[in-house]
Order: sequence, then C-alpha cells, then structure tokens
Amino acid sequence: MTFEQMLERVRYEGAYPTRARAEQSVRAVLAALGRQLMGDERVELAARLPYEAAAAFTSEPPTTDPLTGWCFVKDLTSRTGGTMATARWDTGTVLHVVAQLVDEELLSRILAQLPAGYALLFGRAELTQAA
Repeated sequence: MTFEQMLERVRYEGAYPTRARAEQSVRAVLAALGRQLMGDERVELAARLPYEAAAAFTSEPPTTDPLTGWCFVKDLTSRTGGTMATARWDTGTVLHVVAQLVDEELLSRILAQLPAGYALLFGRAELTQAA
C-alpha cells in the first residue's frame, strides 16, 4: 500500500472531509504509537508501513514508560489540541488501517508489548483472563 492509498483508506473509514485532515491524523497517531513501541515490533511495523508513515512512526524515540490505551488517547489529545472524542476517533481509525497492513502474528506481538487498552484501539476485542 502506498502512502496515498493509506490516506484515502483513513479518509474513507474515518469520514474525514479532506485528505489533509486524514494525513494530520495519520501523522499524529503514528508518531504517538512510535513512542510506545520498541524492539523488533517497532522495526517490523515500520517496515510494513509506507515510507512517509514509517517516517512519522519513527520520528521520536520510544518511551521507557508506555501509556495505557486510555492515557495514549489523553496524551494525543494534549499534543494535538483536540478533544478526547476526536483523539479517540483518530486513533481508532488510523490503528484499524494499520492493523490491516500487518499480519495477525505481528499485531498480537504488538498488543502483547503494549499496556492494557490498545486492542480496542486496533479494532480487536480486549480479552482478559478470569481471576
């Protein structure tokens, strides 16, 4: 998938009014996700993204203290100056498209590395074990 195709898919699935608005969401969400992942999963995901998306994803170094899914959305809200609802929409839309670009095995490893709350952001059920 090219970056242009990725933007069109995000624009369509997120019902964004313009390509520029879709691109803004893609770049913000991928930069935020890049701060959360490290190691092989970070490298493999970057390799599966279109070049421009990979550049946004790897634009900042990963953090040593990853955020939960909820805190990820809150952090994105503060960085973009939007609302929580908009940040949640942007995150869900972009990560759903990202999930379509990777295989099930890589997505499972990514979710295993991240704290609770990310599965729903990628469009998957968040399954937990009974206590």
